Amino acid sequence: MDWLDVLALWCGVFAILALIGYARSLAGVTRAQRKVRVMGRIERVQQPRHGSSGRDGIGVVVSFQDPSTGQEFTVTNDGECGERISTAWTGRDIGVLYPPGRPHAVEFTSDLSAGRNGLAWPNFAVFLVYVGLVAVAAIEWGWPWAVLGTGGPWTVLGVCYLPGIARQASRRIESLTALDPVPGRVIAVLKDVSTDEDGHTSTTHTPVIAFTTHDGTAVTAFRTSGLPDPVGSYGRDVTIHYTPADPAVFTPDLSAEHRSRKSEIASGLVALLLGVAAVTVGAVALTP
Repeated sequence: MDWLDVLALWCGVFAILALIGYARSLAGVTRAQRKVRVMGRIERVQQPRHGSSGRDGIGVVVSFQDPSTGQEFTVTNDGECGERISTAWTGRDIGVLYPPGRPHAVEFTSDLSAGRNGLAWPNFAVFLVYVGLVAVAAIEWGWPWAVLGTGGPWTVLGVCYLPGIARQASRRIESLTALDPVPGRVIAVLKDVSTDEDGHTSTTHTPVIAFTTHDGTAVTAFRTSGLPDPVGSYGRDVTIHYTPADPAVFTPDLSAEHRSRKSEIASGLVALLLGVAAVTVGAVALTP
């Protein structure tokens, strides 16, 4: 069996898996589609203890109603519960997922619509089929086709997403400066120690900031960037700029947000130029 046979088998297997996945999605029987999706409400927020672990997120108590029975349930986010809750306040809406008939097996999510069609794996299978086809083209017709096969989609993605990245960054800055800033305070610094496969240990420190919005909402949030010397930040007073529509979007360093905006746009532009360069090189190499 040569490389072309291997690649043909590769493409065939993943094409079949993609078709099966799309068929299951159309039939509405994927695991993601079977899950019950409701909006819950944070009833109580537990203040993190200084020096404790931040792996499980901010402790909260969430209430929600099972749409099939109308029964009210109250759960916590102890243990494996989907997304880690890193920003919380009493009254905040939060997505709740669970298998039918098992309302205590909840997973929390910030976006109820994400992944609801169960298409993540079929789409990934299609991507692997495309990779196989590019490899076949490179073997059969030469390396320029591999460059074109890679650079073409990369360029299209860059053209589609670069303007969106720029607009999103600008809107974020505008929303963060829509209101006067409010005072905040680092109420804890969480500590987590992990060990890799080689036995090397690393320590992560996560500051926890508390601030109150102009309308009286008391927010507790992890902050992994924007604070100098996070290890020694416990008890530090900070100035918070936040988005009025969603206090989960905030920053203690507005200048860092401006730098981040420029960095995101520059990174997107570089990625686009790399795609254009790849397409140009491939096209020139194919020119007689």
